[in-house]
Amino acid sequence: MYFRREMPTVSRRKFLVWVSGALPIALVARRADAFAAAWIADDAETLRALAEAILPSELGREGAGRVARDFQHWIDNYREHAEIVHGYGTSALRFMRASPRAKWAAQLERLGNGKSEMGNGRPFKSLSLEQRRAIVVSEIKDEKVDRMPDVASASHVALGLLAFFYGSSDAADLAYEAKIGREQCRPLAASPRKPLAIAGARA
Repeated sequence: MYFRREMPTVSRRKFLVWVSGALPIALVARRADAFAAAWIADDAETLRALAEAILPSELGREGAGRVARDFQHWIDNYREHAEIVHGYGTSALRFMRASPRAKWAAQLERLGNGKSEMGNGRPFKSLSLEQRRAIVVSEIKDEKVDRMPDVASASHVALGLLAFFYGSSDAADLAYEAKIGREQCRPLAASPRKPLAIAGARA
């Protein structure tokens, strides 16, 4: 003869809480990061409006849009904790920083829905360039930045976008008003020649 032990009843809510608590924190973080990446991709117009407001006006609307798309590509392909090739003269291993996507997605959402301090409930993309610039200045006024940050360590998506652009070959070309092609392969025979001037550059 034996006695059957009754199992305690558990509500659906308690069961779901238990399951979510049982999931590894790394898995939860990865899923949140994936949602953030999709969120930023769905708000491409806000990202482009941000690029038009803060990048050099010489790029024009088309150039700013291209940088925004390239930045989106960088965000999509960012892999936190991935191993980085070690620097010259050292064998110390380095790894990518934690992904900034979740933080940036929340900031873009605030801008896009006019929830920023100066947004007044109006979508960021519908504002003039001057209004957008004023909002960005207001957003980052309390950030302690003494130099251009590494892209992944930028505390605000606007700073990340700026760091991304100014670390690019296009930014170097724009600064020197010449087609330098920094970190791009040039034929050895072309190395003695002076880089061609960018069309429309100041004399």
